Amino acid sequence: MLGRLVRDGDLAVTWPDGVTNTYGDGTGTRVHLKITDPGLLSRLMRNPELALGEGYMEGGLTIEDDDLTGFLRLIARNARDNGSGRFSAAAAAARTGLRRIAQHNPLSVAKRNVEVHYDLPTELYDLFLDANLQYTCGYFRDPDMDIDQAQVAKMDHIGKKLMIEPGMRVLDIGSGWGGLSIHLARTFGAQVTGVTLSKEQLAEAEKRAEAAGVADKVTFRLEDYRDLDETFDRVVVVGMMEHVGQPQYPVFLNQIARVLDPKGIALVHTIGRTTPPGQTSPFIHKYIFPGGYIPALSEVMTEVEKTDLLPTDIEVWRDHYIRTLQAWKDKFEANVDAVREMFDERFVRMWRYYLTASEMSFAELGLVIFQIQMAHDQHAVPTNREYLYP
Repeated sequence: MLGRLVRDGDLAVTWPDGVTNTYGDGTGTRVHLKITDPGLLSRLMRNPELALGEGYMEGGLTIEDDDLTGFLRLIARNARDNGSGRFSAAAAAARTGLRRIAQHNPLSVAKRNVEVHYDLPTELYDLFLDANLQYTCGYFRDPDMDIDQAQVAKMDHIGKKLMIEPGMRVLDIGSGWGGLSIHLARTFGAQVTGVTLSKEQLAEAEKRAEAAGVADKVTFRLEDYRDLDETFDRVVVVGMMEHVGQPQYPVFLNQIARVLDPKGIALVHTIGRTTPPGQTSPFIHKYIFPGGYIPALSEVMTEVEKTDLLPTDIEVWRDHYIRTLQAWKDKFEANVDAVREMFDERFVRMWRYYLTASEMSFAELGLVIFQIQMAHDQHAVPTNREYLYP
């Protein structure tokens, strides 16, 4: 299986019996993988993506100098260029076929999925995110920006795209720790309602709004977007569509259309795939984002076309999430002792694998950011982008 997969690069694998084999054409820096858990071999055959992550997380699979980035880059490039082999392809096809079950996301399931990731202690996220706790892609408008500046630039860019004027009612679906809602209130003068399913995030968002002096302009609720029955001048969704699940896209987009004022503007900022519709990484689904799914643009726009919303702008961000993830990884590693004390070594390795695999997905496997701006009225937005940065 490895011989078919790894044709480019230089991979050495030391097996549990001590035998070492090499794969690839010998070019580039050698990556040396060691497998000490014999039980991992059959798991790698059945579900390579899941077993690789679990093997690294559990310690049965190690990499010389802990070069996880180099190893995952080598595997990703070969899978992209040479295919992943019939075993992995069959497993992927099965997951694609069953995704309507895996992504079934009624309110009870949505709450449970949120709790797995977002109800972890806020102190964890403080260790590797920016000052505003933006757990989505930054916008490196200036190449010299650091992560804090890039996240503010992202929020400014979104506020300008929404053309917010003081006093406008803005709905922030999936408001997280409140950073975007607070910024739109403080910088653009909006009256913001943020909804989340995370109790941990809600408590932190309310505390941050008070500290920022905008508690009178921002209201946070523990509420599902499907239960909203008000109308808003602007609707913004950043980093939340990835948790909706493909079967819920019609409900999700119709709800945006329903709560958006006839003259309003909506913006959906989501990770997207540039390949055809597929499936979620089994490791990410099991350990990080249960029920999550990265959409293809075709899947989103097929459902947008069935609403009375029309796309007024679609922008694609390419390298920005690579830089964002690299910044998160650097801060995570700088604070890894605190993470280990908060959890354990297994959690550290799980999180390191998740951040590194995510970086490689953007660097090598065609993930991007889509910003989809929509309106009921085609004249709600100027016909060019000059209004953003006059």
